Amino acid sequence: MIPASRRGVLAGIAGGSLAAPAVLRAQPRHAWRMVTSWPRNLPGPGVSAQRLADRITSLSGGRITVELYGAGEIVPAFEVMDAVGRGVAELGHSAAIFWLGKIRTAAFFTAVPFGLRPLEHIAWLELGGGQELWDELYAGFGVKPFMAGNTGMSMGGWFRRELRSASDLEGLKWRMPGLGGEMYRPLGVVQVSLPPGEILPALQSGAIDATEFAGPASDLALGFYKVAPYYYWPGIHEPNGSSECLVNLRAWRALDEELREVVATACATENAYALAESERRNAAALEALVTEHGVELRRFPEEIIARARDSARALLQRFVEEGGIAARIARSYRAMLEGLDGWPKVSVRGFLEARDGS
Repeated sequence: MIPASRRGVLAGIAGGSLAAPAVLRAQPRHAWRMVTSWPRNLPGPGVSAQRLADRITSLSGGRITVELYGAGEIVPAFEVMDAVGRGVAELGHSAAIFWLGKIRTAAFFTAVPFGLRPLEHIAWLELGGGQELWDELYAGFGVKPFMAGNTGMSMGGWFRRELRSASDLEGLKWRMPGLGGEMYRPLGVVQVSLPPGEILPALQSGAIDATEFAGPASDLALGFYKVAPYYYWPGIHEPNGSSECLVNLRAWRALDEELREVVATACATENAYALAESERRNAAALEALVTEHGVELRRFPEEIIARARDSARALLQRFVEEGGIAARIARSYRAMLEGLDGWPKVSVRGFLEARDGS
């Protein structure tokens, strides 16, 4: 739902275009490019990116026109933030987990292992001070971030062979960027980071033994089931799937207030829509993977979950001990996680158990 304040801004734009066309014609127009980390129209984040580009163009009445470029068309998938910060493009669409080598704490703004679920993550950014910390963290890189899409809760991953115990993770080459990969390292996993378009060839060649990406809808489109028949849950490494829109700070500051509200509203609208879309598409895709493609659905052995949980807690604590903005982000995140802990146990978990009769 678009907030009343933003509806008013958009109504003003629309009304002004009828009442005073000469004034609007005199207003500056902006031709923007959007670079992304996704193959064009990849179900989930790739589709979100295109909808966002189209929505900004439409809501601005053409005062901002956005042309989208997929991963590799202008810059590689993992160079989107640098490209936007340098002004190679005015907009980027990506995920914060991809900047781990540049800004380790950025991963908090996609997902933390055993952390906030999608609605909880939104609550942290919108109501718990998360957005202000995010803005501060990214300002030094010349970009302004927004939530702008969400693939929902992730699955645990795709494996070429079955997992029976934690010992099966020893030496496993697992494509997993972000903090999830760091969580699994103490369990013997070799963390590998690859952009989405390179994952399937790496699985096929044996360069990696396992992968994760997002939920079933995006995973189905990328074809992992063709090589790795075992699909594990739950997605303890990535309980949230936020995408981000990155705006070049100079371009952002050059906008008038109405156009800033247009961009912010377009991002918020896409964030809500994409999350709802992912919930529906993930359910349908999971059924198709199992019934049409013969995927073996498996729950992680409890030993793996328990050891991963301990590793995740230690990982979060290391950020707290690091000091500076990393500690402030980690403390803020943990405060939201702990503050919300009691409610989902009696709301979500309680309801699902009641609905299922378990």
